[in-house]
Amino acid sequence: MNQVVLGIIIAFIFIGLILFFCVILIRLYFNKIRKYTELLHEKDLNFQKAVTKTVLETQEQVLNNISQDLHDDAGQQLTYINFQIENMKLDSPELEKILEPVSQSLGNLSKSIRSISHALNSQLLLQQDVIKAIITEIERLQKNNKIEIAFSFEEIEVKEFSDNEKIIIYRIFQECLSNIFKHAKASKMSVSITTSPHFKMIITDNGKGFNSADKKDKLSLGLTNMASRANSIAYQLDVESQPGSGTLIILSENKKI
Repeated sequence: MNQVVLGIIIAFIFIGLILFFCVILIRLYFNKIRKYTELLHEKDLNFQKAVTKTVLETQEQVLNNISQDLHDDAGQQLTYINFQIENMKLDSPELEKILEPVSQSLGNLSKSIRSISHALNSQLLLQQDVIKAIITEIERLQKNNKIEIAFSFEEIEVKEFSDNEKIIIYRIFQECLSNIFKHAKASKMSVSITTSPHFKMIITDNGKGFNSADKKDKLSLGLTNMASRANSIAYQLDVESQPGSGTLIILSENKKI
């Protein structure tokens, strides 16, 4: 009888050991799968980052080329035309009053092209403070009577931006304003920037709005590209909009306060 009991106990211990080892093997198997999945996910993220970086570098090169063309070609052409007008004034003093408005318009156009050229050139952007670059662009756009632009900036502590942050923050700012001027049909817009404790830029307009949940609308307005740009520097882009209710766009550092 004792031998039977002892045999049963040994059998239970043996079965228990088998189950214990099975549990260990299963846990090791699942851990291996989890690590493999994490590795694949990391490789996928690295690949996406590499693709995004390549796309962004290509876009910046194109913008730099356009900036150079505006400066070298359009700028020089305007200078030559203005030179000819000045010669006409000297040759025919009676035409001076007629030509003066044209000369002033050419001068204003030349300044605008120079400002646009500088805004497109990332190398020039890197040489200055990104907030000052944004302020300069807003001041240029405030001369446009079609839309009222309000701007506020709060800086408790001076924030240092990396080169990538400067370029991407400014490009997203440009893209947002371009969408407002082209598509929103807004009469008012505002840009608000804070840098403490983390960077946040809020852009709103009172335009016609759109369905921010619609992927097609996001694609057509370049919001997907802006979100990818933001993600590449660990920032977050949030968009809220409904037809007839204007649009709210928030660009912020993806950090918890």
